[in-house]
Amino acid sequence: MVLAPNKAVPADKDKEQKFTPGPAASYPSHQASEQITIGVKAYFDDEENKPIFGKKNPYNYGVLPVLVVIQNDSSKTIRVSPLEVAWMGPNHNRTDATPAKDVRYLGPIQQPDVTGRPKIISHKNPLDNWEIEGHAFSAVMLPPGQSASGFFYFQTGYQRGSSLYLSGLKEAQSGRELLYFEIPVVEK
Repeated sequence: MVLAPNKAVPADKDKEQKFTPGPAASYPSHQASEQITIGVKAYFDDEENKPIFGKKNPYNYGVLPVLVVIQNDSSKTIRVSPLEVAWMGPNHNRTDATPAKDVRYLGPIQQPDVTGRPKIISHKNPLDNWEIEGHAFSAVMLPPGQSASGFFYFQTGYQRGSSLYLSGLKEAQSGRELLYFEIPVVEK
């Protein structure tokens, strides 16, 4: 039996880029209160989304992914679940976060057919991919000196002047709720 020689494949081509969020204070959109820092970044650009979500950019299908990084520099453990997270548009129109497990059931954007040609309909929902749930924010507790990160998903478009509203952080031992955060979101 003769075996064909193995062809070497460069390691860089075989591996996908791994997404690693930065520290909360490293994002242009961040806010600190009571030794808790929250950094926020909206992902709508195809090139930025590709290492995270692959070829299917959720924003192109009506879902705005927003990264949230929470850093606990206090001496107390913080409960970060359940959080109330909402996208506030420039006219104060509010869009609540869609749970990551429900994003796969969202219908595609309906675009009118003005050309008179038949539309090609795909039977696979592009929002039904593991990356959406895999990168979702899922932390429950945040010990002192630790950080947690993940995405929240909104059925809205990005508009300048928008902000992210986040509340529900509590000290784990006492149950005291921390102040809410309303973080203006900038593009870069």
